[in-house]
Amino acid sequence: MPHSRYSRRSNVTILVTGATGNVGRQVVAGLVRAGRTVRAMTRQPQTHRLPDRAEVVQGDFERPGTWRAVLDGVQSVYLFPFAYAATDHGFVDEALKAGVTRFVVHSAAAAGFTPGTGGDGALGRHLTDERVAHRGLEVLVEASGAEWTHVRPGLLAANALRWADRIRTERVVREPYASAGYPVVHEADVADVAVAALLTDDHVGAAYTVTGPVKVSQAEQVTAIGAAIGVQVRLEELDPAEARTQWLRDGFDEETADWMIALLADAVDGTGALPPTDTYLRVTGRPPRTFAQWANDHATDFRPEATR
Repeated sequence: MPHSRYSRRSNVTILVTGATGNVGRQVVAGLVRAGRTVRAMTRQPQTHRLPDRAEVVQGDFERPGTWRAVLDGVQSVYLFPFAYAATDHGFVDEALKAGVTRFVVHSAAAAGFTPGTGGDGALGRHLTDERVAHRGLEVLVEASGAEWTHVRPGLLAANALRWADRIRTERVVREPYASAGYPVVHEADVADVAVAALLTDDHVGAAYTVTGPVKVSQAEQVTAIGAAIGVQVRLEELDPAEARTQWLRDGFDEETADWMIALLADAVDGTGALPPTDTYLRVTGRPPRTFAQWANDHATDFRPEATR
């Protein structure tokens, strides 16, 4: 495939939205390592903790008045969908007016699901809602006339961070369905795919579902975290009703709690609606990171304060 200005020129400005999120900050770091000019958009630049070589700017999808300065001189955008509906999709139009010619959309695996995946219960309804929301943004970008790539992560390994407080204080995780699990993906793998799509023409027009290499059950995740921090962490298996009560007490709403039960129940045997993909290997030529590597990378999040 012939190379365009994206692969020939290293001085074009690349905008990363959602730049302080789990994936976004990894995209920024990857572009900086590649020697590219990076502008990182965040609502609170003073708390960014991003690489020094990134230009960090204040911008908010819900404040259109911030967009023009953020987009000035930008030719490609890593587009995160957080709070996007509130803008009535005007950000893409403004980006096109500013001269943006490529979008890499942070989407979700659900955008590629067949409608009705997951059945008629809570999981099916959630996947349908996710598909509508993320696929809607994809279609909008496809219709813009710009070059595009969709990066569709499956479940992120970072979801395990919700266990951090209890692991730090009690060395225990309380969950239903200990054997349930998905091929959860390291956020750095998602970012590597996005960076590849931003830097070369090889991925224009592709939609990539990105997962981890294998299913990792909740029990296996807990064991891996314990190994990473050098202590034994116990998994206490709850009845689904007990788990739901705990989640509601922890601040989850009823809809989310019902979805979480359905999500886990769907993946007790096998990987439910989300089997592993070989996307990362095909795009980068490297094997995907394992959950054990993710746990090692995030060990300080799970250690007590005295040992962090």
